[in-house]
Order: sequence, then C-alpha cells, then structure tokens
Amino acid sequence: MFDAMDVGILSFVIAALAIEWQLSPAEMGWIGSVNSIGMAVGALGFGILADRIGRKNVFMITLVLFSVASGLSALTMTLTAFLILRFFVGAGLGGELPVASTLVSESVAAHERGRVVVLLESFWAAGWLIAALIAYFVIPHFGWRAALIITALPAFYAIYLRRKLPDSPKYEADGKPKQSALEKIKLLWSKKYARRTLMLWIVWFMVVFSYYGMFLWLPSVMVLKGFSMIKSFGYVLIMTLAQLPGYFSAAWLIERVGRKFVLATYLLGTAVSAFVFGSAETLPMLLTFGALLSFFNLGAWGALYAYSPEQYPTAIRATGSGMAAAVGRIGGIFGPLLVGSLLAAGHGFGLIFGIFCGAIVIGVLAVVFLGTETKQIELE
Repeated sequence: MFDAMDVGILSFVIAALAIEWQLSPAEMGWIGSVNSIGMAVGALGFGILADRIGRKNVFMITLVLFSVASGLSALTMTLTAFLILRFFVGAGLGGELPVASTLVSESVAAHERGRVVVLLESFWAAGWLIAALIAYFVIPHFGWRAALIITALPAFYAIYLRRKLPDSPKYEADGKPKQSALEKIKLLWSKKYARRTLMLWIVWFMVVFSYYGMFLWLPSVMVLKGFSMIKSFGYVLIMTLAQLPGYFSAAWLIERVGRKFVLATYLLGTAVSAFVFGSAETLPMLLTFGALLSFFNLGAWGALYAYSPEQYPTAIRATGSGMAAAVGRIGGIFGPLLVGSLLAAGHGFGLIFGIFCGAIVIGVLAVVFLGTETKQIELE
C-alpha cells in the first residue's frame, strides 16, 4: 500500500510540477524513468541481499529508504535534486516489492499461496486510491510538497515490523551454505531454470514497460486531452477504483484455473483496453476503458507477483524474483521516456498506446509458450 501511494503520488506530482516548473514532455518523462532506474538497481541488489541476510531485514531497510527519500524530495528546489532523490526512492521500492512477495510466498501453505500473494498485491490498489485522494484534496490546496511529505510517514512502520514480523520459515530452515551472487546468477541460467528465467524476464520487461508508460502519464494524458488538472485527478481516481475488483477476481481465479491462464487472460484484457483507451476521445469511452485498463493490468500484476517466486528454490528465490523485477524496471525506464519523446515529436496517443498493446501481447506469448504451471506445487 505504501509503495503504491508513493508511485501513485508521483504521477500526480509530475502533472503539478509540469505547470510550476514549466517542464517539457521529455523532462516529465525523465522523472518517471529515473524512478525506474532506481527500481532496477534496487530490485537486483536487494534481491541478492535478501538471499544472504534474510527477507525481513531487507524488507525493513528498503521501507525506510524509500520513505525518507520521498519525504526529502518535497524540499527540493531544482529538477536535478528531485531526480537524484527519486532514484533513491526507486531503489527502495524496487528492492521491497519482490522481497515482500518472496517473504509471503515462503510463509503460506501451497494450497492458498497464490491467492494470498495476489491479496497482498491488492493493497497496491489501496495505495493508488490513497494517492489519488491526496492528489485530489491536498495538492490543489496545499501544493505538491505537502503531498510528498505525507509519503515519509511509512518509515515509522519499520519500527513495528522489527518487533512483530517473523522472517520466512523456509529461509530460516534453509541450512545450505550461501552461494555468491555470481553463482546464484549462473544457477538462474542453468539448464533447469533457463526457460523459466527467460519467460519471467520477457514478461516482466513488457508488463513494466507498458504499466509505467501508461499509468505515470494518466493524469497528464487527461490534461493533454483537454480536461483541467482538478477534473483529471478526479477522473483518474474513478479509473483507479477498478484496480480492486481486478485484484480480487485474479485472487479468486488463481487457485482455481492456475497462474498461466490468469496471467495470459488479464494481460490480453490489458492490451485491448490500452488500444481503445489510446484512441478514445469522448469522456465515457476514456473512463470506461481507463477503468478496464486498471482492472486487467493490476489483476495481471498480482498474478505475476504470485508466479515469479514459485519458479525457483529457496536458495535463489529472492535473487531470481529480484533479477526478473530488475529487468522489468529497465522497461519502466523506457516507457515514460518513449511517451515523452513521441509526444514531443507530435505523435498521438493512439500510436503510443498501440505500442504498449503490442508489448503486452509479446508478454502473453512468452507466458503461453515458455511458462510452466505452478498451481499448488510445494516450493523447493
């Protein structure tokens, strides 16, 4: 929830900063992309670290890092200083997400593991809703700095976690000697795991590339389509509400029909919604397909977070999930930059969202042809 609040508020802050600092579309794109550069570094580094010092320790470190850096970014006066702090926010977020899903997947029985991890991810929707509410009620009256100061508060949650949260029982029971980072990466590409690793890397890249390209730009897209900033924030709030049923339906289906079916189906729904949303001009069409985009995309995210840790044994689980997420974050660097550069070159949203539609279809093909079903299989 705190992760999503941070990423969500950034999308609204970009729209407000563009007006206050008179940013070009390319500069707006860089704000989203530097976040993803940090996330790539964090997912890789903290994923490897979590296999060495434990899931809980890394979980707390990353939570404090992104909360404090986000709060400090409220005090910046220049775009350069803002970008530097957003890199550290991204590093914390990027490390925390795969480590959290690994911790939960290792702590839950096989018959309900997928459902519980998707429900964990559903709190992403709650965080986006909080971000949209803060944007709607705080930014117009108190400014974007006040909104960012609120994002520093989750750091205090780490104190509670230190006292109350147990580490993963599978990690603590895994008595094997800890391999070096290089040995872990070699194992990911060994004959046994290479196909799974390739599938995850393709899917993560395509999903994150399209998600950050589309969702970080949503408020700005609505402004550029002619709506006022306040109205745009309100419309994005309505679209965001559709994330919750997207998650809950995916959580319900994932233990019934399996990971592959849910992931592929929800990604296809995302692709179709993105294509129609990009070319929509009327408000009913924008709201309908914006909501469907939220519904399918976030359901797919939940399934992906459940699916990823299940591909590997305990010794390399956080490394494997973290590296797949890191490859995804590279996609997240290019997504917002692509939108900024295409808009600057005079291209319309139809072409931009069509590109994201095509990227998601590639992800679907990777799941269908390279993926193995892991429903209710005991983790190694």
